[in-house]
Amino acid sequence: MSKIDMASLNARVARFQDMTSSSEAFIDTRIPEYQREIYNIIGRGVTEDARLEPMIADNRDFNLTMMKADPGKGSSQHDHETIECFVALSGRWAVTLGAEGEEEVILEPFDVFSVPPGVMRGLRNAGSEPAHILAILGGTDPGKATWSPAINARAEELGLYVNEDGDLVDRSAQNDRGDG
Repeated sequence: MSKIDMASLNARVARFQDMTSSSEAFIDTRIPEYQREIYNIIGRGVTEDARLEPMIADNRDFNLTMMKADPGKGSSQHDHETIECFVALSGRWAVTLGAEGEEEVILEPFDVFSVPPGVMRGLRNAGSEPAHILAILGGTDPGKATWSPAINARAEELGLYVNEDGDLVDRSAQNDRGDG
């Protein structure tokens, strides 16, 4: 049995009060109904904001992200190459399924739903107060999200696209700096 190294173990604690979030972690976050805060807890997951560092970098075999959204807001339809599990922490959450979100499963606090790879899914805070939900993605490198063509088109109208590395690029910021 090895000796406990508390300094190393303390680096594996993610305190909520110390977490930073991103309100533009994904391509859809400028679209009003998809505005939300993303917190990378373990690993980067599929986040497209390269500036959002995880609290715990060691993410062997899974990634853990928390989302906070106001009522009626959440994430648009997308899919992943891995399983994604959702755990409602507070409020009521609708997990929308299918290319257009034509099906939904409602989650209450502490309910868990596992979405298989390749199934389009989105999230919406179906409650009346701001709420939090955890997302757990399988794999050390879970890849990137695949967004519906309609979301990509709306994001492009708002000046956002995802580059070859899977990172969010703000075309308007590039133009402001003379980069574009």
